[in-house]
Amino acid sequence: MFIGIDHGTTGIRFAGIEDVDMRILELSREEAARMDAGTIVDKVETGLETRTEEIELIALTYSMGDGFSRIKKIEKVNNRGLSAEGGAGMKVGGGTNVFDAIKNSGIPTIMIPGIHARSESIDQRMRFYSHCASPEKVGVAYHIYKKGFEHFIFSDISSNTVTICVVNGVIIGGIDACIGAPGLYQGPIDLQLIRDIDSGRLSAGDAFANAGVMRKRIAADALATLSLFVAMEISAMRVLTNDYGICISADAIFLTGSEGEKEAMKERVDQLLGVKTRTLTRYSAAIGCAEIARDVYYGKREIMGIKVEL
Repeated sequence: MFIGIDHGTTGIRFAGIEDVDMRILELSREEAARMDAGTIVDKVETGLETRTEEIELIALTYSMGDGFSRIKKIEKVNNRGLSAEGGAGMKVGGGTNVFDAIKNSGIPTIMIPGIHARSESIDQRMRFYSHCASPEKVGVAYHIYKKGFEHFIFSDISSNTVTICVVNGVIIGGIDACIGAPGLYQGPIDLQLIRDIDSGRLSAGDAFANAGVMRKRIAADALATLSLFVAMEISAMRVLTNDYGICISADAIFLTGSEGEKEAMKERVDQLLGVKTRTLTRYSAAIGCAEIARDVYYGKREIMGIKVEL
């Protein structure tokens, strides 16, 4: 079996591929935070109907993934793959418990990096931002790529929103959660939030964590607001792909995530962009990571422009 692990904002998702069979497991971060290493491994074995000795390779994502830029064995990655502690998002402890359980289990494991300023394949101009996307977005991209798409854009809409563009099977850029469109709970920091931070009312992390459409007091409908900014973010990525001479076709724009997979979001974004987007299940990141594990195991040495260094 090959396993992919998505360290998401609201939960930790596991996908197992065995021949043509696919199995899925999800743990809340709070649930995982209460588990010890043995319980986590037992849960994975039970949920994916496997045994540790039957697992050929795991592809693991963790947090921002900004401390390395190539796919590596877990033993070769320092500080769980982070350049520093802290940053955007809420620390619960579940993802850390899963990371440590997998690392200490002895199961062969590779780590997938995030997309950031030191990523080798992204457009030089996108390196203006320190961070473009967390590692699980590489899993989403690879899952779409394995469906036969070379050029595409996807927006992952849930607690936050991240949008990625791919040209010739290579991730060339992304708009991170704290830069562009808000999500349900997290979002970019605007003028009032800057004032709140400067006055000491909020930390920057707290401001980000409460800047989504469900937590900010807005007069407009939350779904209408969210879909507008998602459509604008996708349009921005189309500008980048156009600069590469690639016009993303109307059937190569994808929505995923707990909100992106919903029909109501699709309908609004389709109307705003004048396209027919495709929706992917929220488990696409974990599935894509499992596909990465399988293909790396069988010799693939580059994933979406990211080199594999074993």
